[in-house]
Amino acid sequence: MDHATLIEQAAHSIIANSGIKPPAPEIVTALLQSEKTAKQNKVNYQFNQFLGKWRLCFITGTKKTRQRAGIIMGAGRYLPPFVKINLSYSQESLTPDTPNNEGGKMENSVQVGLMKMKVYGPAKFLPKKNILAFDFTRMTIEVLGVKVYQGFIRGGEKSERNFYQKRVANQAFFAYFFVNNSAIAARGRGGGLALWGRDS
Repeated sequence: MDHATLIEQAAHSIIANSGIKPPAPEIVTALLQSEKTAKQNKVNYQFNQFLGKWRLCFITGTKKTRQRAGIIMGAGRYLPPFVKINLSYSQESLTPDTPNNEGGKMENSVQVGLMKMKVYGPAKFLPKKNILAFDFTRMTIEVLGVKVYQGFIRGGEKSERNFYQKRVANQAFFAYFFVNNSAIAARGRGGGLALWGRDS
């Protein structure tokens, strides 16, 4: 089975709650191979390919090392079915200077039981590097469907206003290397890998 098929199967197993999951080590290998292939082929994506709602399915960590060989990948794991973490992208503008077709809004929601927390803010995409930078500037908390908090967080109003002037090197970002209609995968700034499946 090729790496793309394995990645799609892993995402589908969580979205469909099928219980048939490819072994985690195989998914880590498939993600690393996909990342290598995307770099070799100089694949470029567009922001509109990310629009929609994606559910986090699989993550890896990184191991600390004193060697100079670079980041060592930690073990990968599937997210349990009772934890629902969604990532959503839209072209909704939170600031007046959002670049056309290159940015919009990114939202991350976590639902555990009866509580749902959502953080969101501006996002921008750099097609030449397949990097999607973002900043969570606002938060909403709901309990039993009732909104108990909504507002800016961590100086979010100022951060949001200055977002598009900041260098990506100083921002949180995902470097995407696998993008299709059913799944997306990226390496985070901290070095870990993440896989999402389309949830809507």
